Amino acid sequence: MNKLSSSRSLSPWEVWTLQLDAAMSVMVEVEPRVRALKLEMKEFFILNNLDDHPEPTDLARALLIPKPSVTFMVKRLEKAGYLRRQLHPTDLRRFHLSLTPPGRRAMEQARDILDEAFGQRLARLGRSERAELIRLLQKMSIEP
Repeated sequence: MNKLSSSRSLSPWEVWTLQLDAAMSVMVEVEPRVRALKLEMKEFFILNNLDDHPEPTDLARALLIPKPSVTFMVKRLEKAGYLRRQLHPTDLRRFHLSLTPPGRRAMEQARDILDEAFGQRLARLGRSERAELIRLLQKMSIEP
């Protein structure tokens, strides 16, 4: 965990690093349990975003993952039976991806694992602190 001095004002980069450290510490903690579902963390994020981004190019863009990496992971997830790849109905050069029932179950199990681990971190905060954190994160998530 990054130990930054609280006796001075933090730069935007340092604040961003703090939130990234918090997220990464949860992912490091849960990674073995997610891997037990036969999923890498990046594959979990692919499955988790598939309903909103059913085309590989859109997934790559949304997750900031190079297209060749998405292609590799999609093939692996398809082989594992977690997703289905079909030709796009109007453009035969593109694919449409969808979760299979086992893929949805694995994704939901991984989400529950992350939910539990992050919930333990949130439990360190009081009710008003959690509400304030949520409000601030929502405010910061709005694009300018």
